[in-house]
Formats: sequence, C-alpha cells, structure tokens
Amino acid sequence: MKHYNRENYSRYKKDLDTSTRLIEGKFWDEYTREELIIKFMPYAEDIARSFSVAEKVCGILSIEDLIQEANKSLVSAIDRLDFDFMNPNDDYEKQIKGFISKRIRGGVRRAIDANRGDIRIPEYKLTEMRKSEGKDRKLVQMFFNSIFLSIDDKIDQSSDKSFEIEDKPDGYNIVLLNKYILSLMQKHLNDREYDVLRLSFGLDCDKMPAKEIAKLLNIQGTADFVRVSQIKREALDKLIDSVEPEDVLDFIN
Repeated sequence: MKHYNRENYSRYKKDLDTSTRLIEGKFWDEYTREELIIKFMPYAEDIARSFSVAEKVCGILSIEDLIQEANKSLVSAIDRLDFDFMNPNDDYEKQIKGFISKRIRGGVRRAIDANRGDIRIPEYKLTEMRKSEGKDRKLVQMFFNSIFLSIDDKIDQSSDKSFEIEDKPDGYNIVLLNKYILSLMQKHLNDREYDVLRLSFGLDCDKMPAKEIAKLLNIQGTADFVRVSQIKREALDKLIDSVEPEDVLDFIN
C-alpha cells in the first residue's frame, strides 16, 4: 500500500464514525440525501480498497485518492437513487448497495484509467530482447508477455528479485503502445481473436471479464468463459508465431 497521510485519514474516520452514530436507527424513508451518503461512505471505502494500489496499476493515485473517487461516485449514485423503483418486499440496504456498487467501481476505474502511468518493460527484459538481435523467436514472446502481463497486473514482483533492478528507460506512452499492438492484432488475427484480446486487456476500451465478453461476442456454451480464455491464449500464441522479431526490435529501440 502506498503511504498516505495517516493523521488526516484518522480524523476523517473519527468524523465519519461520529456522523454515522448520529443517524442510526432511522427508517429508510427518513434518511436525507446527506445522511444516505454518510451511511454508505464506509461501503464506498471498502470498494476502493478492493482495487490494487500498485504503481503500474494506479499510476499516481494513492489509497486516499481511490477513497475520494469512490465517495464522489457514491454522491452521484445517491443523487440518482429512486426509492419508487425499489421492491418494498426486498431488503432496501441490499438493493441500494447493488445500485451504488456498480457506479462506485466504475468511477474508481475511470479515475485509474485517467491517471495510470505509462507501461514499462523492465530493463533486464529489454536487455535480453536487444541481445537477441532479432534472431530468436523468444524475443517476440518476451515482448508480448511483458506487455500483456503489465496490462493485466499478474506479475508478482515480490517473488522475483530481478524486479529490484532499476528501471531506467522512459515508459511507453500507453496510447501509442495500444495503437501499435492493435495494428499487429489487426494484421495477424481474425475478428473474434482480435475482439477477445482487445476486450480482455482493455486496449481501446474498458477491460471486460470473460463472461461479459462471451455474451457480447455471442460465444455460447456451458463454459463460455473458458472458451474466451482459450481464444485469448490462442490469439496471443498466434501473435507470437506471426510477428517478425524485427518489428519488435524497431519498436523497443
């Protein structure tokens, strides 16, 4: 977790705890707009804390920033809340949480996307790529694995001491990098492979889970999300087999 101002956070938590106790015991139709916001601020913080605060994921944002973005989205969600559309026979709190959670997560994700830092390939990987001089097909594999692992945040830096090496080169502009990868995908993949890879990693859109991709692309079956994962893997393997090492060298040099 990134460092944040503990004194300010402690003051915020005390104020919130005091305000929350003052509104306890009310019926749902008795809450004012401000009281509803206060009541669900702890829930918004829980959602914010579910996001990774690793630098390559959130860029310059700290946990305090994520909590702030979550609370901003909470306010917007409460303003759109309409009790007339709720089921009076169902749990009101459950219905409200279901309504606001999607909007809070969406707001935090948009803030992360807007403030995420440039993608970096570790220096030791760049050195390996350059030493191959385009003669080794593993160059292409290292390039795509480094890029997609960076986007998908699946690298466990704590388990690999090589990540302690100082990362000296400038990061790649994420917009230009995405355009470059998309151009390679358009050249070497079919439409379904292209869409699955693009949506899975959010190259020009928000990242989508496998089940939503299956529904969007009409990939049917009892294990449709598994099929999406297979297509994603096949598409990546196809890129590795099809892209010329010289193309990758031209890009990273």
